[in-house]
Amino acid sequence: MGLIVQKFGGTSVANAERINHVADIIADTYKAGSNVIVVLSAQGDTTDDLIEKANEINPHASRRELDMLLSTGEQISIALCAMALEKRGLPVISLVAWQVGLQTNNTYNDARIRKISKERVQAELDKKNIVIVAGFQGVNAYGDVTTLGRGGSDTSAVALAAAFHADLCQIYTDVDGVYTADPRIVPSAHKLAEITYADMLELASQGAQVLHNRSVELAKKYHVNMEVLSSLEHVPGTKVKEVIKMEKTNIGGVAKMDNFARFSLVGLEDRPGVAFKVFSLLSRSSVNVDIILQSVGRSGSKDISFTCPLSSLEAARSVLQEHRDAIGYDHIEVDDNVAKISLVGAGMMTHVGVASDMFEALYDAGINIQMIATSEIRISVLVNKDDANRAVKVVHDKFFGDED
Repeated sequence: MGLIVQKFGGTSVANAERINHVADIIADTYKAGSNVIVVLSAQGDTTDDLIEKANEINPHASRRELDMLLSTGEQISIALCAMALEKRGLPVISLVAWQVGLQTNNTYNDARIRKISKERVQAELDKKNIVIVAGFQGVNAYGDVTTLGRGGSDTSAVALAAAFHADLCQIYTDVDGVYTADPRIVPSAHKLAEITYADMLELASQGAQVLHNRSVELAKKYHVNMEVLSSLEHVPGTKVKEVIKMEKTNIGGVAKMDNFARFSLVGLEDRPGVAFKVFSLLSRSSVNVDIILQSVGRSGSKDISFTCPLSSLEAARSVLQEHRDAIGYDHIEVDDNVAKISLVGAGMMTHVGVASDMFEALYDAGINIQMIATSEIRISVLVNKDDANRAVKVVHDKFFGDED
């Protein structure tokens, strides 16, 4: 008898009908002879609704109290699902994070998992119970509830799968697998039968919303067998693993992020230490910087451009303006009408022509590239946000257009 961890997202448990459908999936797995740990997200838009309620009372509420509020959404889901399984005559128990012993650090709203105490869950599995766990949440050293950030239920599921050496971690969502691009943008995108951890991590980090990137990091680190599949349709999903069968293309997919801003510091002195000063100030203000471009120094000055999340725009602007004299720049230019398009594929930088083909596709479509960043498995370009969807489509067509 194996152990399967099954995670269901908010759409999958959005209402009574869908909870009953999820209960059927869980019941079938249990009846087939597997031990089952289930991880659930909050129903539908519950988390957004709770944030709205918080803002009605106090738009500047402490992170601790926000976590106390937001964690209630998952508690509703697990109790309702347990009731559905009870109705089917199956042994089941629902547990919140402190009961599971899912311990995190002390960072509210974006906690990291440190340890899972296995005793309670293992005792329930030994009783042949289906164990339903509240995703997205943990408990810190002070005994306070913490949350793992948006998409954190994926991370909860993979962490439990790693801790209990599960045979499989199934991530059920409202899509039936991982696609070469967002099908809403590129109707011709096709589903991948399998994808490497590395490619999946890059796609998740660059905007593909199928899996939380931290969950993929954990899966890769602890060799967790993952599968992404639909809770709404009974069709094969996408397997995420270390090594996949070689196919005719080494490109995993195309992803888009449009929640970025581009900063340009114009007229910096061309001397050692300037870049360090800029980015150390941003780091101390918790501004996460992505693409960086520095011009060649001429006439004693240079420019530095970088991107950061829109959520950090004001923090970045504030710290740079506050330290203008110390940094020594002429002026700042900010553009929040940009998007990042990323082409992902393990080892593609060793294949000649990938970058030029991508740039040719954008050129043929009349799309201007503002910045470029590359790694061993990714090429990212910054374009105007208005061109983003078209850019995804033409790049996808360039690399996948001839495939069935």
